[in-house]
Amino acid sequence: MSIHYCEKCMSFFLQTPHTTYVCGIVNGKYLGHIYYGKKLQDQNLRHLMGVKADPAADNINHGDTGIFFDNFPFEYNFDGIGDFRECALDVHTSDGHHGALCEYRSHKIFKGKPKLQDLPATFCNNENECETLEIELFDPVISMTLILSYTVFSDVDAICRHVRVKNEGSRPIFLDCVMSAHLYLPEDSYDVITLHGSWGRERGICRRELPYGISRAYSKRGVSSHQAHPFIAVTSRNASQTSGEVYAMNLVYSGNFIAQTDGLVNDDVIAQIGINPEGFCWKLEYGETFTAPEAVLVYSGEGLGQMTRTFHDLYRNHLIRGKYKDRKRPVLLNHWEATYFDFNTEKLLDIARSASRCGIEMLVMDDGWFGNRFDDHRALGDWVVNEEKLPGGLKYLVSEVNKLGMKFGIWFEPEMVCPDSDLFRAHPDWAIQVPNRENTTLRWQYVLDITRPEVLEYVWASVRAVLKSANIEYVKWDMNRALCNIGSKDLPADRIGEFFHRYVLAVYELQGRLVTEFPNLLLENCSSGGGRFDPGMLYFSPQIWCSDDTDAIERLKIQEGTALIYPLSSIGAHVSVCPNHLTGRSVPFETRGHIAMFGTFGYELDITKLSEEDLQMIPKQVEMYHAYNDLVREGDYYRLASYAENHGFDSYMVVSKDRSKALLTMVAVAYRINHRAYKIRLQGLDPNARYYIPAMECHLTGDALMDAGIFVPTPWAGGDYRSFVWTIERDD
Repeated sequence: MSIHYCEKCMSFFLQTPHTTYVCGIVNGKYLGHIYYGKKLQDQNLRHLMGVKADPAADNINHGDTGIFFDNFPFEYNFDGIGDFRECALDVHTSDGHHGALCEYRSHKIFKGKPKLQDLPATFCNNENECETLEIELFDPVISMTLILSYTVFSDVDAICRHVRVKNEGSRPIFLDCVMSAHLYLPEDSYDVITLHGSWGRERGICRRELPYGISRAYSKRGVSSHQAHPFIAVTSRNASQTSGEVYAMNLVYSGNFIAQTDGLVNDDVIAQIGINPEGFCWKLEYGETFTAPEAVLVYSGEGLGQMTRTFHDLYRNHLIRGKYKDRKRPVLLNHWEATYFDFNTEKLLDIARSASRCGIEMLVMDDGWFGNRFDDHRALGDWVVNEEKLPGGLKYLVSEVNKLGMKFGIWFEPEMVCPDSDLFRAHPDWAIQVPNRENTTLRWQYVLDITRPEVLEYVWASVRAVLKSANIEYVKWDMNRALCNIGSKDLPADRIGEFFHRYVLAVYELQGRLVTEFPNLLLENCSSGGGRFDPGMLYFSPQIWCSDDTDAIERLKIQEGTALIYPLSSIGAHVSVCPNHLTGRSVPFETRGHIAMFGTFGYELDITKLSEEDLQMIPKQVEMYHAYNDLVREGDYYRLASYAENHGFDSYMVVSKDRSKALLTMVAVAYRINHRAYKIRLQGLDPNARYYIPAMECHLTGDALMDAGIFVPTPWAGGDYRSFVWTIERDD
C-alpha cells in the first residue's frame, strides 16, 4: 500500500497489494486519468493520457493547449465546457448559467482515512492500515472548490473514492449532478454487468455486451430498490469467474443512485456511479460544503471471483462494525410466516418452547405487536404495545422467553405511518406530500417526513422507549414502500431537490443513534425483503434480510447475485415452511437448511406444526451451523456453477484463509435421468497440499481437485431439489 506523487511527471500513483491507479496533471491545470489495472512499478505513464486528439470538426479545442475536451480522459469531467460525454459534475449559478471547469490547485497525502460528514463509509482500524490522497481543484469563475479523495488499504485491492464540493463565492451555486466516481477505460471489447429484479427476485445478474451510448442501472424510488442495484462492473468480453479483467464500482449509499457506462464513438468507455441526478438539486451557500457518498472501486485481473473476494474482505474488515462484526450470530426464529398478524403471548411462547428444545437461540416478534395492528391497513406509527395481544406487555413476554435461555428480538417499521393511525390523525402534515395533491398509499401506508427535526425526534423517542422497556437484543428495521409525491413543509422551493438525499441522511441519523445507544443490539435491515440491501445499510447493520422470497430454489439465484458483492455473513437467510407461501414449491427440509446455512441462518415457520421428521432435523442443522459458521463467515467464497446459467445444478464453496479446510455445496435443481454425475473443478485450495474428502473417502492433491476436477455422484437420485454439503480437509 502506498500513494506517491511524482513531481517530474506530475502524476499520482496509488498502489494496493496487487493493483495500480494513476492520474496526472496536464499543462499545470487539468487532471487526467492514466491507468488502472495490474500492479506496476512507479514510472512515467503520461504517454497513455492521450492529450492530443485528432482535431475532428466537432471537437472543441481549449485555447492553444492542444487539448480537445470531448476526447481528453478527464479524471473527473464537467458539463457546459465542450465535453459532451456524460458529466461527473453539473453546476448552475443563481443567474441560471451551467458549467464548470476546475483546475489543479494542490494536493495532500496522509495516513488514515477521515470520516465522511453524515454518511457511512469504509474505515481503517488504525491509521497505518490505509493512506489517503486528496486532490484540490478550483474553478475561479464561480469560486468553487472540488476535492477528489482516494483511499487505499494495506490488505485489500480496493480504492475508495468520494467527492466534496465547496462554494467559496459570495453567491449560491446549485449542484445538479455530483458523481462519486468517474472512470475512463481504454479502448477494448467489454461486457457490462448490473443487478436487476423486483420484489421477491432481487439482484439477478444481468450481463450483456457493452453498447455504444448509455447503459445504466438506476433508482429514483428513494431507496436503492429491488429493481436495480448501486453496482456496475465492466469486464473484458471473455471474463469468467477465474480469468479476465473486471472494473467494478459499488456505491455506499441507500437512496437514489445511477451506475452507468458511456460507450464512446472512439471505443473508449466512461463508467460512473453516484447519486441519481434526476430530481436532485443541492443549493450551496457561501462557505457550505456538499459531500457525495463514497464509491468503492475494485479491479481484478483474475475474473469475477477475485472481484467478489475483494469486496467481501473490504466490507468484512472495513465497513461492517459493532459487536457482531466478527462474531457468530444467534440462530433465530421469526414467527411471521407462522402466524402473520394472528398471535398472542401464549402462541409466541408455545413457538419459543418448541424452538428452545431444538437449540434455536432467539425468538423474533414480527409485525402486529403494537397499537391497533390486526392487519396491514392500520396503526403504523403507533409504537405502543397492544396488551390485548400481549397481556403484561413486552416486559412479561421477553422475560418468559429469556427464562427459556433464548434471546428476544422485535420488528419495527419506523419510517412509516398509516392514514388509520393515532399518529396521522394528530399530525397529518408529518407525511411526505405535495400540497393539494391526493397522496398515494402503498400497503396502506404513507412515508413520514423524517427530514423534519420534530418527526425524526418522534421516531427516535418511540423506538428508544420500546427498546428501553425490556431486554430486547435484536431489531429488524423494515421499510416497505418507495417515496413519491415529494414535498416537505420545511423546504423552500429552491431546496425541494435536496429532499431525497436529506431523507437518506435522516435514516442514517436514526440508525446511527440506535447502534450508538444500544451497542450490543444486533440490527438487521430490511426493505420489503432486499429493497435496501446496500453498503450504506451494512455500515449500521451487519446483516440485511436478503429477500421476502424464502423459497430455497428461488434463493439460489437471489443469493448468488447478492454474494457477487456482499459477504455471506451479511445475507439474511432462513429455512421456511413448504409448500412455500409465495411459490407453492416443496423442497426437502435438508436442502432448505443447506442453502440457508450459507447466510445468517435461521427459521421462518411455525415450529409447532412441523412433521416429526423435519423437527428432528433442526438440532442437526443448528449443530452444523455452529460447527461451520466461522468458516462460512470468514472464509473465501468461490462460485463453481450457477443454476441461473445451466438450469441443472448450483455449486459453490468456502475455503478458509489458510486453505486448510473448505465446505463444498451442491444443489441439484433438476434431476437428470441416466446421467452419471456432475463434474466440477474446485477452487481456492493449495495446489501442493493433499486434501481428504470424507464423503468420497478419497485423498487428492489440491491441483488434482482444481485442475482435473471430480465427478460428484448423484445421492439425490429419484427427485429434484436434493443437496449436500461436503467437508474438505487438508491432511498432509
